[in-house]
Amino acid sequence: MPRYRLTVEYDGSGYNGFQAQAGQPTVQGAIETAVLAFSGESIRIAAAGRTDTGVHATGQVVQVDLDKAWPARTVVNALNAHLIHEAVSVLDCVESENDWHARFSATGRRYLYRILNRPGPPALDKGRVWHLKKALDADAMRAAAKALIGHHDFTTFRDAQCQADSPMRTLDVAEVTRAGEEIHVRFAARSFLHRQVRSMVGSLAEVGLGRWAPDDLGAALAARDRRACGPVAPATGLYLTGVRY
Repeated sequence: MPRYRLTVEYDGSGYNGFQAQAGQPTVQGAIETAVLAFSGESIRIAAAGRTDTGVHATGQVVQVDLDKAWPARTVVNALNAHLIHEAVSVLDCVESENDWHARFSATGRRYLYRILNRPGPPALDKGRVWHLKKALDADAMRAAAKALIGHHDFTTFRDAQCQADSPMRTLDVAEVTRAGEEIHVRFAARSFLHRQVRSMVGSLAEVGLGRWAPDDLGAALAARDRRACGPVAPATGLYLTGVRY
């Protein structure tokens, strides 16, 4: 049975997350419908990350198992033809070994969070950024983010509904940069807890707004208490940008 590795981009605004849900528009549902339309096969796909409602991706990785072998370029073109009315695009396809798995073989995931930091709200990027009017101190946010790097108990930044066995995670990258009118926050780790990225961004924004001192972020992390977390950033600015294998 051929196994294909797809790189997928999508605007999550109109979807109730990635994972299939009966009666709800989802990214998984859109891709599986497209697979059925071109191949005649009704299958379940797997993904590197099951993004929440409103979260976007520029580098999601999806696993597709088919009974019939197809050229990789045919898979890309056929899926995109059937996704033409969806906010989903297949960027690449390669055939993989049968012991490779989109989720369990991943050794790293990268996320970008976009904050539009200007008085005027977004028109072209509505639903794709978090808009904050007040000027953010990117230098203070950058200094605070350093406390997050390394192996920690991230209970403070873990959603109450998170089903992970352990709150321990190793954060390899936590970067804050200014790009014109935007603040970009980037994280990389093997895996993340449910809503960990949005929780960390929301707390970093408190630093940028001057409500927290940079050291307060490290204190919140050390508290290992969800109540120490700042407001959770909205889904609109979050992007899964890549997966490492």
